[in-house]
Amino acid sequence: MATPAASRVLFSEAVRQVLLSWPVLQIAVDNGFGGVYGTQKADWMVDVVQQFFHDNADLQRGEVEDFLSDIMNQEFNTVVEDGSLPQLCDALLQMFSQWKQGALQTLRNTIDSLSQKKSERAKVKAPPPQSDEDEEDEEPLVMECEPSAPSVSRKADPPEEEDGWTVVKKK
Repeated sequence: MATPAASRVLFSEAVRQVLLSWPVLQIAVDNGFGGVYGTQKADWMVDVVQQFFHDNADLQRGEVEDFLSDIMNQEFNTVVEDGSLPQLCDALLQMFSQWKQGALQTLRNTIDSLSQKKSERAKVKAPPPQSDEDEEDEEPLVMECEPSAPSVSRKADPPEEEDGWTVVKKK
């Protein structure tokens, strides 16, 4: 059997393959949802997810979903609503179970199959940009107002300024 450190590295690689083959994370990283450090955040996410599994006994799918959802929301400004999160959590839970039971060859086979799928990147097709010429052809909107009531002329007090704000008082 592999040493505990080597098998822990194997589980970490399994988490890496699952997360990096997840289309939601791919899209978030590829489109800069995590800022300029999106790739580093994805790598960090692998580390914290595998640590989350090691630190918590008997995790349930809902707990893992909440954890991953929070990370995606906080780090990538992404709310996951495509239904992929439960599937992702089930895969992670299954691999962690394989790792705990010592089924390392099964885990390696799963990693290999995910490595092959990883090459299939999710793509987002952006809408065609509007050119500046289209905007120049349009006439600016003009708002025309008609008085609804007869105007009453009266002398208004000049506005008062307080701390940089203009205050208008009604008599």
